[in-house]
Amino acid sequence: MAHAAPTALRRHRQSTDMAHLSKSAYARPLLLGLVYGVWAAFIQRQTGPVDAGNVFYGILCGVLFAGIMFGLARVGPRMKREAHAAAYGAFGGIAVGYLHSLTGQSVLKAVVVGLAVGVGVGAIAFYRYYMRED
Repeated sequence: MAHAAPTALRRHRQSTDMAHLSKSAYARPLLLGLVYGVWAAFIQRQTGPVDAGNVFYGILCGVLFAGIMFGLARVGPRMKREAHAAAYGAFGGIAVGYLHSLTGQSVLKAVVVGLAVGVGVGAIAFYRYYMRED
């Protein structure tokens, strides 16, 4: 009998080459970074006039947010699902907590809001990665 011998399953490794990335891999972090930067600049402005400092602050916050989000999207699939979800939870909690701290509320309230958002984002991310596991 001429049957093929069973072979071990191969897992495809993600390449670190950035040439194969789709446009959405760049568009999502850039769009969310733009929204985050405008939001941070708007909160920091506190109904005063728009000046160069506010614009620079918004650009800086947006670039940092987009860069971290892009990095998490690139490194995350190589992590275990628990660590991947915890990274997104920490990122979401820190980002929202920082925005809340710009409003002038107490630091404790910003920590509580950031912690609540971080736990929620982490739980949702864990559920998503757990359900889509190979």
